[in-house]
Amino acid sequence: MTIFLHILLNNVVPLSIMIGLGFGLQRAFRLDIRTLSKLNFYFFSPAILFTMLYETTFTAELAFQVLLFFVIFYALLVAVAEAFIRIRRLQGGMTTAMRNSVIFYNSANFGIPLNQLVFAGNPFTLSIQLVIMVIQAVLPNTLGIYTINAQRMTVKEAMKVVLAFPAIYVVPLALLFNGFDVPIPQPIYAPLKYIAQAFIATALLTLGAQLGNMRWSLSHINLVFSSNTLRLLVSPAIGFFVVWMLGYDGLLAQALVISCAVPTSLSSVLLAVEFDNEPDFASQAVFLSTVCSIVTVAVVIALAQGL
Repeated sequence: MTIFLHILLNNVVPLSIMIGLGFGLQRAFRLDIRTLSKLNFYFFSPAILFTMLYETTFTAELAFQVLLFFVIFYALLVAVAEAFIRIRRLQGGMTTAMRNSVIFYNSANFGIPLNQLVFAGNPFTLSIQLVIMVIQAVLPNTLGIYTINAQRMTVKEAMKVVLAFPAIYVVPLALLFNGFDVPIPQPIYAPLKYIAQAFIATALLTLGAQLGNMRWSLSHINLVFSSNTLRLLVSPAIGFFVVWMLGYDGLLAQALVISCAVPTSLSSVLLAVEFDNEPDFASQAVFLSTVCSIVTVAVVIALAQGL
């Protein structure tokens, strides 16, 4: 019961309040969602990517263990998502929207506090979550942008779109600065931090605005529930399988499995809005997966205790 209440009060309720504010603002003022999307992709997202990569510290051994797990886990997760897309014979933009709703997950503003709760702020498990968070922050801004445009463009044209986004340049720059301990003057880094801290609020407001703007219908409800099933149930099941296959146990295995159980990332909505790719489906998938995760994440945590 403690886990349920904590997830509800410290994750779902705060997220829901911000989403609700965005919903209300959209209904009252008819916000320009495309402008909000531009701010997220060109301003807030690059800032939070840079600060996370610049500040993250972890040992080479731990990074290798987590990366090995993630590569295998992610390959299997993508394979499952692709199999579902083929079985359901999804076409056009829905193929990318479904894929993104499954493979991009909320490892930051949901995963970090969840990790701190379950493991009582253990620095080892927090480092594991930080590695996952950094990877999941990079992927939507690279792979996500490419795949969502590959459906409608040639490979060359899609790559041009990817290269137009700041995040692609922020990642190597931040890693370079981190690796060589390059100091950043406080007058420059302070505003960068302020911008980064605005990302979550702006992303949630954008989601709320999109929910307030979309046409509520049951046309995609079966696909939304299928997406939630893959994200909240199949994903952690794959996580259990991979840690067993690699022989991981203890805190390492527990932290990795729990990191797979979090709901769909806001990035899937931002991608859908920015590139006009099934934004209604993406918004419903994020919203419902966040609500349903109250139950599913608690179950995964209980099962992970035996690792």
